[in-house]
Amino acid sequence: MTVLGFTVLDLVALGFFLAAWLGYHAAVELTQAGGKSLNTIMNAYRYQWMEQTVVRENRIVDTTILGALMNGTAFFASTSLIAIGGVLALLRSADAVLPIFATLPFGPATTPLMWEVKVIGLAVIFVYAFFKFAWSYRLFNYMAIIVGSIPVLREENRKQAERVARQAASMNVVAGKHFNRGQRAFFFSLAYLGWFVHAYLFMAATACVLYVMWRRQFVSDARLAAVGRYDDEEGDA
Repeated sequence: MTVLGFTVLDLVALGFFLAAWLGYHAAVELTQAGGKSLNTIMNAYRYQWMEQTVVRENRIVDTTILGALMNGTAFFASTSLIAIGGVLALLRSADAVLPIFATLPFGPATTPLMWEVKVIGLAVIFVYAFFKFAWSYRLFNYMAIIVGSIPVLREENRKQAERVARQAASMNVVAGKHFNRGQRAFFFSLAYLGWFVHAYLFMAATACVLYVMWRRQFVSDARLAAVGRYDDEEGDA
């Protein structure tokens, strides 16, 4: 049985890919276990950063950090656009590419329709990533405006200063969340490339990407450093 030329194995591989992506999203952002992830730990530092902002009259440090965050987000947004352009160019290269795939010693032959469906799927991933990065960039802009409105801490305005600082931190957390989702799309797009070769490679690449992302969030050196345990473990070693 085939659907648009895709075998049951292709559909199973695609289902595994979608389940891995959605499952990882749910595990990191919607479950109690996600509260131990590196992203969540860094969110706490975002709030600590804004708590320090209220006591600084000169906020050059804060604007410098904000500029770095916005520049990085803008880079990924522009990279997404370049990737979208490259993927759309692939739609016109079926005649040149399909004979190459036909020479591979494994897997069923790829038809022009299958090629177009796979390329459109890859384009959808990069479009999603672009929207996430572009929105994250805009949110960092909003955060910069809120940071500019934080009054310098005085006894008479303590509640107002702390409230606005928390608002800036919350905007920072939301911007970081959308940035992380955009990067997640980039990582899974690498796994998606395996589908152009074979469904088994598609599933294997998806599993590898899922493992790498899980490891970075929960058992990486970066997480140990964020919780202050990296130096302790290095000393024990």
